[in-house]
Amino acid sequence: MSGRITNPEMLRKALGGRRSGDLLIIAERAIELLPQAKLKGLVGDYAHVDDLAEASATAKALLDEVQTFHADSLAGRPFEDFAANSRNCTEHSRGTDAFIAEFKHLLRGCIGAADSGQFELARQTFERLCRLLRHIDEGHEDVIFFPDEGGSWQLDIDWRNVFAAYFLCLPETVTAADCATSVDQMIEDFAKHDRPQYRRTAHALASAAQRVALESLERRVADRTRG
Repeated sequence: MSGRITNPEMLRKALGGRRSGDLLIIAERAIELLPQAKLKGLVGDYAHVDDLAEASATAKALLDEVQTFHADSLAGRPFEDFAANSRNCTEHSRGTDAFIAEFKHLLRGCIGAADSGQFELARQTFERLCRLLRHIDEGHEDVIFFPDEGGSWQLDIDWRNVFAAYFLCLPETVTAADCATSVDQMIEDFAKHDRPQYRRTAHALASAAQRVALESLERRVADRTRG
């Protein structure tokens, strides 16, 4: 079996209705997956692939990329709005699409750093990116523009994979008490509807001392909720 798509027309139709931000993300994934020779066939008439390969060798480290993205976002550099009405209230501006694509690209870098054992780097970059999401969820409208109801939920982040990588970093980089606080805060801020699932993930990856701290914090949260 060659693995080639036998009906490209079906794929074209499936992708034809996607918004431009989704297509940006798909393009980034293809660029990351393809070897240089095949990449020329994909984008060679739009960009000089050899120049891009040379530039990537001297690209900034992940932490520098995330710090730059964080600063640029707070400065409103990707921000772009448009006159919203009932017809376009579900659309995204080009600036919003670019922000989401770059955010997810950097998240993949964080997950890769965690998978390769760079736990401190991964934790720091995860937390810096999540500070941007909290800024958006606090109601600030200077980072990205949503014509309708806004919030980090609009980025459609795969929290299952993100938390699995982030929780993997905590036992190696923080104290038991800080681990419990970080786990609880992340779940509360971004995925509290699936709290039991993500608590189980955190417990499975925690050290013995961190499990004790997690259980203690969970009891306090439960008591506070009942009260």
